[in-house]
Amino acid sequence: MAEFDHRVLESSQRPLVMGILNVTPDSFSDGGQFDAPAAALAHAIEMIAEGADIIDVGGESTRPGATVVEELDELERVLPVLDLIKELPVLISIDTYKAKVAAAACKAGAHIVNDVWGLQKDPDMAGVVADAGVPVIMMHNRTEVDEQLDIMADIERFFEKSLKLASDAGIPEEHQILDPGFGFGKTLQQNYQILNRLSELRKFNRPILAGASRKRMIGYVLNNEAPERMAGSLAVHTLSLQNGAQILRVHDVKPHADAVRIFQAMKELGSSQ
Repeated sequence: MAEFDHRVLESSQRPLVMGILNVTPDSFSDGGQFDAPAAALAHAIEMIAEGADIIDVGGESTRPGATVVEELDELERVLPVLDLIKELPVLISIDTYKAKVAAAACKAGAHIVNDVWGLQKDPDMAGVVADAGVPVIMMHNRTEVDEQLDIMADIERFFEKSLKLASDAGIPEEHQILDPGFGFGKTLQQNYQILNRLSELRKFNRPILAGASRKRMIGYVLNNEAPERMAGSLAVHTLSLQNGAQILRVHDVKPHADAVRIFQAMKELGSSQ
C-alpha cells in the first residue's frame, strides 16, 4: 500500500486528479457500470493509466433522491474493491459520511476519507480519521436549497465548524482538505457564484478540491445529458484551477490530466523571463 505524503497537496506542487470509482447501482452518471469488483478494478487501472493520482471509491450515491445505503451494504460494496486495488500505484480515497465505513475502509487500504458532510453528519467521523492518521476531505453540504442565501458566507461558516471538529479531534492541518460542494444543496446561480469566487476559500490555507464533473450545473447551461458533459466539466475545472483548486474530482481522467499539465506549464514556463 502506498504511503500518503501530504506534501503532494501543497501549493508548490502540481494539482492532482482524483478519478471517480462509483461501485453503486444508482449514481447519476455511471451507476451500475463498475459495481462488480472486476469491473471496478479494470476501471481503476484504466484511470491510473490516464493519469489519476487518487482513486475515490464510493459505495453510496449522493445524488438528489438517491436511496440511503445501510453501513453493512456499503461495506459489502467497497471492501472487495479496496482489496483488489489497494496494491495499485495510486492513492485511494473512501467516499463516505459514515464513521464505521471510513474506519473499515482505512484498515482495508484507503489513504484518504472523503466526507460529503464535512465531519458534521456522523459525530464519530473526526475521531476515526484522527485515529487512522489519514487526510480528510471536508465538503460543504446543505439539506435544503435556499435561494436567498449568501452561499459563500454559508460555506465559510460551515468550514469553520468542520475545521474546528478536525482540529479538536487531533487531525493535523496538513491533513485537512476543503471542498465547496458544487451541486449539493445549491441553486444554479449559487454554483456559479462559488466558481467565480472560489479563490476566497484560500483564506483557510487548506488545499481545495473542485468536483463538478458531469453535474447538472453544466447540463443546465449546455442543455445536455451527463455523458455529454465532459467539455463543460473540463471548462469548470480549469476555471477552478485558475481560482485556486488543487484537486479535481472527475469522471473523465485523461482530458483533465492533460488540462492540469497545460495549467502547470503556464505557471512554470509562462512565468520565466
